[in-house]
Amino acid sequence: MTEKTRTIDIPHLGGSRVGYRFGKPYDPSLPTLIMNNSFTTSVELFRPQFADSELMSVANLLAIEPYGHGETWPSYRQFTYWDSAIANLQVLDALGIADAFALGTSQGGWIVTQTAMLAPDRIRGIIPLGTSMDNESQHSRDLGCWNGTEFCTPAIDALAGPVPDDWTVPNGFVHGVLESGLGDTVTPEDRAFWLEVYRRNYRGDAGRERLRTCAINLRDRDSLKARIGSVTCPVLWIHGTDDSVYSVANAENGIALFTQSADAQLKIVEGGQHFLSASHPQQVNPAAVAFINRWR
Repeated sequence: MTEKTRTIDIPHLGGSRVGYRFGKPYDPSLPTLIMNNSFTTSVELFRPQFADSELMSVANLLAIEPYGHGETWPSYRQFTYWDSAIANLQVLDALGIADAFALGTSQGGWIVTQTAMLAPDRIRGIIPLGTSMDNESQHSRDLGCWNGTEFCTPAIDALAGPVPDDWTVPNGFVHGVLESGLGDTVTPEDRAFWLEVYRRNYRGDAGRERLRTCAINLRDRDSLKARIGSVTCPVLWIHGTDDSVYSVANAENGIALFTQSADAQLKIVEGGQHFLSASHPQQVNPAAVAFINRWR
């Protein structure tokens, strides 16, 4: 049975409370797989992974919520994706785990890559899903990716001013994220579930501010392309053909940059959506099992 979401204290950003969830009680005989979720979602994104008995049998599944997501809150009011990568490592420290594999969906894909850049001796392999190593550049749009500036800027502008205590995230924002992430696989049950999660995580003025910072981070993030040579661990990049945010051509461009990795492979999932771990776990989970077994 999947464990509940818990929090743990780490020293980063003036002291932070980080939300995390294990799939089951920690087993020191197994390797650990960190999992970082997509933009404005939570550990709940990985319910299909926590429900997979085979995946749970080969690794401790440890979902960690990045800054601005779920139960993760810093003392300082600003944060970036690099801070979430540092938090991954400090959560491992706090839990007494020496090293780990790392899987991340969308923004989680570059967070786990950054984690491997920061601590190549601790990250044994990474599995980026439906992601990009670039910023919101013209080059990525030329390769068929979305225009992230057009998606994020209206929300950033709309969230610029204070809101009352009873404010919650607009339904339209949630629907937009789900449509971008899951496309035509979104069910009415999915919408109802995620509306409840979002309303819990983004409410009042503090919720408004953290949501705005998440959108700023997505729009204004730095490119990782020049730094990818510092990643030495194995890489399995999995990408869906129906990803409406980042294209297969962009994934092909990105995986070719991992020139110093022990092994770098791109796996294409036919019909796969942007939030690939949620839309196509039947392809993602067995691939993760094989990757961990190969490199453990």
